[in-house]
Amino acid sequence: TPKMLTRKIKLWDINAHITCRLCNGYLIDATTVTECLHTFCRSCLVKYLEENNTCPTCRIVIHQSHPLQYIGHDRTMQDIVYKLVPGLQEAEMKKQREFYHKLGMEVPGDIKGETCSTKQHLDSYRNGETKTDENSNKETSDEKQEEDNDYHRSDEQVSICLECNSSKLRGLKRKWIRCSAQATVLHLKKFIAKKLNLSSFNELDILCNEEILGKDHTLKFVVVTRWRFKKAPLLLHYRPKMDLL
Repeated sequence: TPKMLTRKIKLWDINAHITCRLCNGYLIDATTVTECLHTFCRSCLVKYLEENNTCPTCRIVIHQSHPLQYIGHDRTMQDIVYKLVPGLQEAEMKKQREFYHKLGMEVPGDIKGETCSTKQHLDSYRNGETKTDENSNKETSDEKQEEDNDYHRSDEQVSICLECNSSKLRGLKRKWIRCSAQATVLHLKKFIAKKLNLSSFNELDILCNEEILGKDHTLKFVVVTRWRFKKAPLLLHYRPKMDLL
């Protein structure tokens, strides 16, 4: 029967699977080591890898000289954590807004946008402006169609300047681009390879401040960790891939 199939699990029984071994808190911006699949908070792991090249859990060597290239954002794990822990996502969003306000910086669109949409929904509900199912379904359909045609333009945006620093490759005709902060370095590699008619995007390295970026790094992560407090656009260089010993 359905009752027999339903089983309640207490949160503390699974805490060990959704907490960071470095800070002992719930995972925030969950990031997984590709070598061993252990997961940590991104900020905790990046800080740890500034002085180490091994996994904090199993001590396996991630990479001798560039461990940050072998970690990636784990969106699925982060979604699971937010769904399991009540109020965690809202609390984290609040902390991020307070952080930007404290620095006198504009709150990014993804944080500000979610706040506004939630507030408008609550205000409408409190004012009795509830919609009929027919109108609600129509608006949902219109919104979905708009989202399908949006191509991430409602995301937080990042302005980028792509410069070539090798005589073996030509520069882009249009080196200034603007795209979603959720785009990754891999997306940029594919974009450049297509524009330069290269046989494979794997032939490219993309650098920021002369440091090779990992293919799974999002542009938001690059801005926060490599371009913090610097003015836009984010300056990136590309060159033919160099084999590291």
